[in-house]
Amino acid sequence: MNKIPQTGGVFLNLQQLEYFIALAQNEHMTQTAKQLNTSQPNLSYAMNELEKELGAPLIKKVGRNIKLTQYGKEFHKYAKQALKDLNVGVELIQNAVNPTVGTINFGFIYTMGSKIAPKSVQHFLEDPQNSNLRFSFRQGNTHKIIQLLMEEAIDIGLCSMISDNPMIDFDIFQEEKLVIVVPTDHPLSHLDSLYLEQTITFPYVYFDKNSGLRPYLDDVFESLKLSPKHKFFVEEDHTMLGFISAGFGIGILPDIPSISAYPVKKINILDPLSARHIYVATRKDAFLPPAVKRFKHFLLSN
Repeated sequence: MNKIPQTGGVFLNLQQLEYFIALAQNEHMTQTAKQLNTSQPNLSYAMNELEKELGAPLIKKVGRNIKLTQYGKEFHKYAKQALKDLNVGVELIQNAVNPTVGTINFGFIYTMGSKIAPKSVQHFLEDPQNSNLRFSFRQGNTHKIIQLLMEEAIDIGLCSMISDNPMIDFDIFQEEKLVIVVPTDHPLSHLDSLYLEQTITFPYVYFDKNSGLRPYLDDVFESLKLSPKHKFFVEEDHTMLGFISAGFGIGILPDIPSISAYPVKKINILDPLSARHIYVATRKDAFLPPAVKRFKHFLLSN
């Protein structure tokens, strides 16, 4: 039987609390036993054990009925509230893991927020078995998404891979195309495609070390034996687009739809770059509710 540890070395049995609260309401031993689908001796024994644990009488006989003692009345207030809180907690957890009405805590990097994440959720909810599920969204760079996974603040994320984190499962979600972005009045803006070597003389707005794309870009330039002029550092794509459009430099970004909302020119990269992937990330030791497992399978299969 589950027990709740209390101060002073007292251990309270949950069933004892349920019996006590029902007995306090009915004020009758036989009726309460019948209501609880147990025997009267079993109910009496449970109350005796509860009184032993607390060291004080909680009930007394008044004729054929039962009344609470002064200690019973005081204890009843707290026992009733405690059981109510426990029931709320049980209901909360059961709803959270319910495969049809639970909540999926979904995190994703900024580039996924404009199209990929909303479309994925929309298509997932079109399935009738998913229509009553709820979503809670969190955004950030890759390091933030991984941190949220480690803190169990989210169930699943879309982000880059951080290879030195053995606690996270990374499954390939999609390949992401990268492009050069320059201001509309930039000397390179007349080009539709170029090699990265053609950009080296110009200052870059570059991703900072908290970005999941940063290690990939560093590897790209190192493999090409190029050293770009890193002059300004930002955390996410839309900030980079803002600084590029204001003339602070050029940048390499994922080919996201929102590029078209800025006064910039998008240029294709001719260098044969290694594949840049976005991953579905989950914590290896985390419990994944059925709805989250279904959503993960949906992301990986669609």
